[in-house]
Amino acid sequence: MKWSREWVSVRASIGLTFAVALLSIVVGLLHISGFSVQGPLSPYIPDIVRRTVGFTGTITGFSMLGSGFALKRGYRVGWYTTAVLLPLTAIQGLMQVSVFSLPLVVLSVVSVPALVFNRGRFDRSYSPSPTQLAAGAALASAIAYGTVGSYALRDEFDGIETIVDAFYFTVVTASTVGYGDITPETGTSSDIAQLFVLSSLVMNVAAFAVALGVLLTPAIEAQLSKALGKMTEKQFDLLSDHVLVLGYGELTEPILEQLADRDVVHAVVTADESAARALGERDVPVLTADPSDVEPLERSHVEDARAVIVATTDDARDALAILTARQLAPDVRIVAAATQRENVDKLRRAGADHVISPATLGGHLLVGTAFETNGRRTPGPAQDD
Repeated sequence: MKWSREWVSVRASIGLTFAVALLSIVVGLLHISGFSVQGPLSPYIPDIVRRTVGFTGTITGFSMLGSGFALKRGYRVGWYTTAVLLPLTAIQGLMQVSVFSLPLVVLSVVSVPALVFNRGRFDRSYSPSPTQLAAGAALASAIAYGTVGSYALRDEFDGIETIVDAFYFTVVTASTVGYGDITPETGTSSDIAQLFVLSSLVMNVAAFAVALGVLLTPAIEAQLSKALGKMTEKQFDLLSDHVLVLGYGELTEPILEQLADRDVVHAVVTADESAARALGERDVPVLTADPSDVEPLERSHVEDARAVIVATTDDARDALAILTARQLAPDVRIVAAATQRENVDKLRRAGADHVISPATLGGHLLVGTAFETNGRRTPGPAQDD
């Protein structure tokens, strides 16, 4: 029950973050368009400040959407960015001095205690891959090249006077929009400016394309894998010293809860597609495949596993899964649960190190509990020592 209450509070914190993000975007757009009802602080805030904060408020709202998705995934970086953005949205709401911005201020302030209270629940670390870092560096370098270069050659351009003009020209050029309000001058003396624009266009378009591909592909792959109940290649690579659960049955959920409570890395291999999709939605690494096949066990690094647990309602399939796992990893510890008591020895002969019969174990517990009252054993049938 305690864990359930904590999960509800975490979901409330994430929901508040998304609500603040959407409200910040809406309020910002209203102020940009000039549609607002003046609040009590309106006489003290210049109009240019209110309109500027409207733009920045919209940008902050989109940034907080990204933070909300990071929180939903449990990333610590999402908690830090949200902790910075929430006070910022409250300040922007105050500076927008409109009756529309008052709910934004209140919601931002209310969201802070919930975020602080759930700080320990967002503990996943995020480390970008070298490819992602390289793509980000290439994008930043291309934009810097276009901005600094166009500003240095501002005398050869019609419309560039400040560094902001140069940055604007670079981004518009990289996006291939080409508004035409800033252009290099024509003539022999301006050949260097035209050549610079061509080089900046090629560099920035290539950098944007690479960055989008590198940054978006993992997210798309993860969503497709979750929908199909499949592990991503990154999840495969990270599997080591883990517990591999083969199949899905009545005991699988209690097993996964115990592994999660002990912070043990684990993965599931099951042919049940509906169960795989449900596990994927909970961010449990899962592979939709027959657990008795060699290929899925090799992909899930059974040879590097700490232990293998086989516990479904089909002892025959469990035996095949045990045989395959033992063949691929002779030294791995294999624990199985036998649905039928007469199959305990068969699963041991298949290669399981330990076989438990839930029916037999449940019977012992029930009888033991029946002869206990307030911690004392009542008279009952004689027992052998």
